[in-house]
Amino acid sequence: MEESDIFATTVGLDEAQLKAGFDEGFAEGVIAGEIEGREVGLKIGFQVGEELGFYGGCAQLWISLLQRDESAFSARAARGIQQLRDLVRDYPVLDHQNEQLQEKLDAIRGKFRAVSSMVGVKLDYQGMPSAGSDGRSF
Repeated sequence: MEESDIFATTVGLDEAQLKAGFDEGFAEGVIAGEIEGREVGLKIGFQVGEELGFYGGCAQLWISLLQRDESAFSARAARGIQQLRDLVRDYPVLDHQNEQLQEKLDAIRGKFRAVSSMVGVKLDYQGMPSAGSDGRSF
């Protein structure tokens, strides 16, 4: 019986160390995951805001042109521009748990492509240029 007690203690010690290691690793993983999640969330949030600003800025520019010259674009294009502006304005920026965020962003992108075509401008949102992307080394 003494032999089985020795082995039982060894097995129990092994399991205790395994559990302690798992618990420690899990706790560290949770902290690392929160930090990484926050960083990714900030990056993606900034990118979405930048993209929305681009679309909204284009819509506002086209609206300004229409205010100066109502015949600058067709009536259909003018309606599309207004719809684009409204889509951008109504995007739920502060509602990060809204399940339709991606669908709404896709709708804005689609409307922008359609309006760009109607006004005869070929524009694509390319994102913020990264440092050194234009060939300069400084």
